[in-house]
Amino acid sequence: MTTPILFITGTDTGVGKTIVTAALAGSLAVRPNGRGQPISSIVVDKPVQTGASGEEPADVEVVSHLAGVSGTSEGIRLRRPMAPVAAARYDGATLPTIEEHATRIRGLAERYDRVLVEGAGGLLVQLDGAGQTIADLASELADGAAVIIVCRSGLGTLNHTELTLESLRRRGLPIAGIVIGSWPDRPDDIDLDNRRYLSSLDVPLLAAIPENSSRLDPEVFRVNAEGWFDSLP
Repeated sequence: MTTPILFITGTDTGVGKTIVTAALAGSLAVRPNGRGQPISSIVVDKPVQTGASGEEPADVEVVSHLAGVSGTSEGIRLRRPMAPVAAARYDGATLPTIEEHATRIRGLAERYDRVLVEGAGGLLVQLDGAGQTIADLASELADGAAVIIVCRSGLGTLNHTELTLESLRRRGLPIAGIVIGSWPDRPDDIDLDNRRYLSSLDVPLLAAIPENSSRLDPEVFRVNAEGWFDSLP
């Protein structure tokens, strides 16, 4: 059964969540079936976007550019490239509550077949003034949601991935799978051994996204994206 809401979280910041979200969106997006009818419609939501100074495109803009999806949504943009609570303090902004995010996402799920929600940093980074996290947001929507974990390929990733899995399991949250956010062109022994380990876990290793995929022409990115996944959630 298709899960309507997919949360894309990371074992840390900078692990490739945005490119994984774009690859998922490009793979799951609207395609005509044999009768010219759409198979699936996609919207990408970013509850909290930090580092939105205007010098670089925001995450939803990167996803839209690479994946070719027009459906995007945000909770709030903040200028500083910091954790949301600190960034909001510097901006003098009030962060939306988890309940407000959940209401927005439920509304999206009523209008689209699939909602991809990209978190900020890791699973337990605080998203609001009450200290609630992307894990709490996923719990609010747990009946129709599952979580994808984006991890690194190199040294340290096994501990970070296992900690994230343990945290999700303790909350009883469905786990759709793991994605290696940036797979090197020339993997070393650590990368290869880590991939073997991640493949042996009781949740699927869905994909390993080739490094520098964000530099591809969007048309090439979209053509290649589905092939990066062993299976789609």
